[in-house]
Amino acid sequence: MSRIGKKPVPIIDGVKVSLTDRVISVEGPLGKLQFEHRAEISVSVDDEAKEVIVGRDSDERQSRALHGLTRSLINNMVVGVKDGYEKRLEIVGVGYIGSIEGDTLSLRVGFANEIHKKIPADLDVTCPDQTHVVVKGCDKQKVGQFAAEVRAARKPEPYKGKGVRYQGEQVKIKPGKAAT
Repeated sequence: MSRIGKKPVPIIDGVKVSLTDRVISVEGPLGKLQFEHRAEISVSVDDEAKEVIVGRDSDERQSRALHGLTRSLINNMVVGVKDGYEKRLEIVGVGYIGSIEGDTLSLRVGFANEIHKKIPADLDVTCPDQTHVVVKGCDKQKVGQFAAEVRAARKPEPYKGKGVRYQGEQVKIKPGKAAT
C-alpha cells in the first residue's frame, strides 16, 4: 500500500470539493481547479469527516504509482485554492533587469535583445524591484513551470554566477583558469 496514497486529504475550511464521474473540482478563495483522475484510481469525498479518500483497484505497478500521485495532486489543489503557491526569482548581473509591461515579463539578461515572456492569465507575476520576480498562483504546476521558464532564459553561469536563479539557490562558483 502506498504510504502517501493511503493518507486521506483533509479539506480545509473555506474549500469546497466536488466529484462528478472522474472529475474532481476544488473551489476556494483564490480560484477553482479541476483534475480528471485515471480509471485505475477511485476517489471519494467524505463530507462528514471533511476529507478526500483515494484508493486503487489493483496492485499492478501502474496503479500503485498513480495512487500516491493522485493523492498528492488533490492535496496540492486543496492547498493551492486556500493559500496559493509562490516562487521567487533573483536576477544577478551588472545591467541585468526585469520588468513587467502589461501581460508580458521583459528580461534584459545580457543578450542583444530583450526576452519577452507572456504571463499566463491565471498567474500573478510582479517585480518588486528590477532584480526580483515573484510568481504567485493557485496551481502549483503552472507556478513552477513559469518560474522554470523564466530561469531557463539565462541560467546562472558557474564562473561569475550571473543569470536568473531561484531566491536562496546556491550557485557553485568555479575558479577560473588562473587558479591552476
